Amino acid sequence: QVQLVESGGGLVQAGGSLRVSCAASGRIFKGRAMGWYRQAPGEHRISVAQITSSSTTNYADSVRGRFTISRDNTKNTVYLQMNGLKPEDTAVYYCYIIDQGAFTWGRGIQVTVSS
Repeated sequence: QVQLVESGGGLVQAGGSLRVSCAASGRIFKGRAMGWYRQAPGEHRISVAQITSSSTTNYADSVRGRFTISRDNTKNTVYLQMNGLKPEDTAVYYCYIIDQGAFTWGRGIQVTVSS
């Protein structure tokens, strides 16, 4: 069973940058789509970005042009580079991997953007 561990979150001022990482254990990393959702307090979890096994990417309109998702198959890791952060980006960010239609989630990592 694959496990996902996020790292790299924290507190940053508006306009700043952060990179969050998601390391996957197990042998199913390759050939699987991965991505990030986020959940702000009192709100539903929403999709932020996804990357396919061939590195095709998709982004939510709210982050397109500011966030970049990438993957390193040699390290079993997916990254989310976040630039131009805004207070409304404050949320818990969850990494996921899709295997045979099922989602496996990481525990989440807090990103806080101060104004």
